Amino acid sequence: MTSMTDYRLSHGLTWSRGVQFANENRAILISVTTLFLLALIAVFADLIGGPDPLHIRPRARLTPPGAAFWFGSDALGRDVFGLVVHGARLSLLIGALTALFSAVIGTVLGLIAGYFRGVDAILMRIMDGLMAIPGVLFAVALVSLVGPSLMSVVAAISFADIPRVTRLVRSVVLTVREEAYVRAAEGMGIPAWRVMFRHIMPSCVAPLVVQITYIFAAAILAEAILGFLGVGFPPDIPTWGNVLAAGRSVFQRGPWTILAPGLFLSVTVMAVNVLGDRLRDRLDPKLSRKARVST
Repeated sequence: MTSMTDYRLSHGLTWSRGVQFANENRAILISVTTLFLLALIAVFADLIGGPDPLHIRPRARLTPPGAAFWFGSDALGRDVFGLVVHGARLSLLIGALTALFSAVIGTVLGLIAGYFRGVDAILMRIMDGLMAIPGVLFAVALVSLVGPSLMSVVAAISFADIPRVTRLVRSVVLTVREEAYVRAAEGMGIPAWRVMFRHIMPSCVAPLVVQITYIFAAAILAEAILGFLGVGFPPDIPTWGNVLAAGRSVFQRGPWTILAPGLFLSVTVMAVNVLGDRLRDRLDPKLSRKARVST
């Protein structure tokens, strides 16, 4: 009887804590759920949007949204819903790869710049020079020169984000490297690379997580801009940018050709930005303390 009572009490406490966590982190849960659903749509695009989103139906050109075409059809009679669903796969992949690539390169450079004073001045002047170049213009130039491919688009978009990550990590390293436990590790003769990645790197995780979310959202927007300008992936590869570009010329006759991919793009970017904003509030001790005091 006692064990059953203890179980009910522990179960009730767990449930109440779960409800309290959900209420305090409602925006995070909504954002994560939205991104999870978008990821499922991208993974199962063939089942949801059909195996051939590029199928042309001349007689169904610019059909309004309805039972036949949920999001309507474009100027070639292609199902906009299928194009948007399949476009989510590549657009989200570019966002994830760009965030990962920028975070890895920027973190390594930031650790080196913040830990080695002799390298700091040279490396950060290079980063300042890179930040002076407009990211979109560089991406357009690089993709036009090398040719559109997954790696060239990711590299072109990452160019503008690597200096920002480098400066963020460097600022954290400059603060942490003066701590007593870092000095003690150096005094014990531990190699510099081990001190950086084992003792300093953990302090960079929280701001990096927040920065990665913003890079993810910015990369999706940058890919859409490249596709809209016609310098991204070829038109026969569905991305949200290509769908927007295809509907640009017939927007007055078929506004759904742009509204549908624009809505998916806006929801994705908003969910990522809200997630990053709420994570910043939770991971920053000062902001978390202010939130608790205000409640």
